[in-house]
Amino acid sequence: MDHASKTRLFKPQPTRTESTRDTTSRVAREIINSELGAVQAKTERLRAARLAREQAQRMAAAARLAK
Repeated sequence: MDHASKTRLFKPQPTRTESTRDTTSRVAREIINSELGAVQAKTERLRAARLAREQAQRMAAAARLAK
């Protein structure tokens, strides 16, 4: 086997430092993504509450004007 075919057949194994770094990066991305999901869910919940409150205020104002 020539050198070119050896490098294509056998991938070099990452060093222990590279493996640790990859694991750390993956875990950090997972944490960030889960926190981002929580923030987006909270934003949607608060937006829905604000819109409902504004709608109730408009309805109350319309009721006062109708009397």
